[in-house]
Amino acid sequence: MNNVKKFFSIRDLENLSGIKAHTIRIWEKRYNLLSPERTSTNIRTYSLPSLQKLLNITLLYNSGYKISKIAKIPESELPVVVRELVAQKSTKNHAINAFKLSMINFDLSLFQKTYASLLADRSFRDIFWEVFIPLLTELGLLWQTDTISPSHEHFITNLIKQKIYTSTEKIQTVEPTRQDKVFVLFLPENEIHEIGLLFINYELLLRGYKTIYLGQTMPLESLTDLDKYYKNIHFLSYFTVIPTKDSLQQYIEDFNTILSPSGDSKLWILGRQTEYLRKKSLPEHIRTFESVEHLSAAL
Repeated sequence: MNNVKKFFSIRDLENLSGIKAHTIRIWEKRYNLLSPERTSTNIRTYSLPSLQKLLNITLLYNSGYKISKIAKIPESELPVVVRELVAQKSTKNHAINAFKLSMINFDLSLFQKTYASLLADRSFRDIFWEVFIPLLTELGLLWQTDTISPSHEHFITNLIKQKIYTSTEKIQTVEPTRQDKVFVLFLPENEIHEIGLLFINYELLLRGYKTIYLGQTMPLESLTDLDKYYKNIHFLSYFTVIPTKDSLQQYIEDFNTILSPSGDSKLWILGRQTEYLRKKSLPEHIRTFESVEHLSAAL
C-alpha cells in the first residue's frame, strides 16, 4: 500500500466508476472498450490507463452519451471530450467524477479547472457541502476496499485542504461578533486527518465565533495554557482514527483530569471513533456530534 497502485481488479473498477462489473464485461465484449490482462489463474486485471479510460467513459455515459457513441470516439480523443464537458457543466456528479479522475491521474490541472467551473456559480461553502463531503465519503469507502493508494488519497485531500486554507484566510480578517464561546480546535496526539476540523474552523469563523486553531497531534497537557487567557472555552476535536476504540474512555478521563476537573471547560467531539463512546454516561460538559451538519445545527 505504500506504492501507487498500477493494477486493478474488476471490483476496483466497479468501486471507482459506479458501473457494475457485469456491465463492464458487456462493454468489453460488445464494444471492445477495455482490454484486461489475465493472471496465471485467469483473473482479469486492469492497468491504470484502463481505469483512466473507464472513468472517462463513465463521465460521458452519466452525462447522457450512449455507450455506442462513446465506443466510436478515438481513445486519444476521450480526455479531450471529457475536458470540454467538464468545462461546460458543473453539476455535482460531473464534478465528483472529474475530481476522482484527477486523483487517479494525479492531474492538478483537471482538479483546478473543475473547481473553477464550480466556483463560477457556487460559493466555497456550497462546493464543500455539495461536492467535497460526498467525495470524501466515497474516498473513505475506496480506501477501506483497498481500491486507492495513500498517494492518491494524499494528492486529492491536500488539494482540498488548500481550498479550505484559501477560503478561511479571506474571512479571518473580520473581527468575531460572538462572545459566548471561544473554540479551541485540535486533533489528539498521532491523529493527522485534518480536513473535517479545518472545515469546522471555517464554519465557526463564518458564524462570527473566535477560534484558536491548533491542528494536528496535540497533547492534552499542552492545552492547559489556553485556560490562562480565555473563559468559556469549548475544546473541539475530530476523532477519525485516534483515540482508538480501546483508549477512548481513558482519553475522556484524562481530559477531565487535566483540562476540566470542575467541568468548566467543554469538549465537543466529532468523527467516526465517537460511535464507540458510551454517550449516555458522558458528563454534561462533553458532547458528541454525528456530523458537521449536526454540529452546525447546534451552533
